[in-house]
Amino acid sequence: MHPSTTPADSKITPQVLARLVEIVGVGGILSAREELVVYECDGYTIEKNTPDVVVFPISTAQVVEIVKLCNQHQIPFVPRGAGTSLAGGCLPIGGGVMIALTRMKKILEVNLRDRYAVVEPGLVNVHLTNHLKGTGYHYAPDPSSQGACTIGGNFATNSGGPHTLKYGVTVNHVLGAEMVLPDGRVVEIGGPCEDSPGYDLPGLFVGNEGTFGVCTRITVRLTRDPAAYRTMLGIFNSIQDATQTISNIIGAGIVPAALELMDQGIIEAVEAAFHFGFPLDAAAVLLIEVDGLEVAVDDEARQIIDICNQTGAREVRTANSPKERLLLWKCRKQAFGAIGRLSPSYCTQDGVVPRTKLPEILAFIIAMSEKHAIRIVNVFHAGDGNIHPILLFDERDADQVRRVLAASDAILEKCIELGGSVTGEHGIGVEKINLMNKLFSEIDLAVMAQVRDGYNPSGLCSPRKMLPTAGACGMEHIERSTPGRRAAL
Repeated sequence: MHPSTTPADSKITPQVLARLVEIVGVGGILSAREELVVYECDGYTIEKNTPDVVVFPISTAQVVEIVKLCNQHQIPFVPRGAGTSLAGGCLPIGGGVMIALTRMKKILEVNLRDRYAVVEPGLVNVHLTNHLKGTGYHYAPDPSSQGACTIGGNFATNSGGPHTLKYGVTVNHVLGAEMVLPDGRVVEIGGPCEDSPGYDLPGLFVGNEGTFGVCTRITVRLTRDPAAYRTMLGIFNSIQDATQTISNIIGAGIVPAALELMDQGIIEAVEAAFHFGFPLDAAAVLLIEVDGLEVAVDDEARQIIDICNQTGAREVRTANSPKERLLLWKCRKQAFGAIGRLSPSYCTQDGVVPRTKLPEILAFIIAMSEKHAIRIVNVFHAGDGNIHPILLFDERDADQVRRVLAASDAILEKCIELGGSVTGEHGIGVEKINLMNKLFSEIDLAVMAQVRDGYNPSGLCSPRKMLPTAGACGMEHIERSTPGRRAAL
């Protein structure tokens, strides 16, 4: 820790800072401005604001003391994982205390017989995967940022991933959690037993985006490893043929473990990064995986190859070894990182449409790209209609930022019009809060606000997130990077 340089109007007084040091130790706190700038945003870089102080607790007891201190002095606080979220969910609006959970990263228990594990929130998702290798079990949710994101962050945003088509999103794999509520009380919700009586509190808390308190321990479901995989790459000259293939596969009664679409822009970036041999002239590729019993996956793979060929695929490749399969998945999961080869900045959207509307939303995305003079490339969890258009720009150019925001809003509004949603896995955060009134009725939002206020009546915990009615603490709105446009918080 360096000498504090918090703003004059900050509630982080020398006395508060000294108490935080008592709680987490000198090595568990950051308060110098040059250190805090690292925490000014998450993966959504368009909105930024620095916290007044960042603390790194290593236990539930320390989190409790931090939260109680914030309540005592009416200081806003926000939990943060790895900062890989893409909707501004851990943006420290109004400054205050950021509770970084990355040092709470232990695997506390693995029970293979009862098929669960207990982990701390700062555990990186892939570290649990690696820990379970060879046991015959795995933790199914696998976001594209799996190598960096934390299970606590996945819990907060109800993250998905390529294999959620068959296995479900994070909420389907959380059995229980320990929470430090916004007033400092510790509660247990759910537990290792299936189907706990009473209300489904884990289902309520998963996806709360940090507005219900600070998660300090999570009990997750473990899934048995499939006996066999078949992984295929369908190559298409037309993106319309690729999207039609998706509908035809699902329409045939086949539910792949994963069904991912990458368009030509993504293919270009991935091929430059990994040299897998993707055809650069292809309009789109589908990465398709089926898993299960050996005899079943062979039959499903044959059907899928036939459907691809019947719907215009120019070629279908099959991974012939575990090494080839892993390389294909490496290309998909690191596609977002490869985008850095195309643009200095990018904004990833996260809408959902019915599968049959994929051609329509793709056509609209292309139209918005042309209208706003912004290049857009696409990678989709196509099997469940979760689209990820990636808007390329330079955030140093205010006009480009303005056009990106306009195109983003138009795309998400079109998702609503087509019967979908503005998010499949990234959450609302601050990025999409202005769209909540278009997605939900006033009554819907009022009920959600009542639930939030029941757990977070002071509004100190993750203020001005998710709901447009959030406005506790009397904090001023922060400016968007675009001059003249304010965050609709």
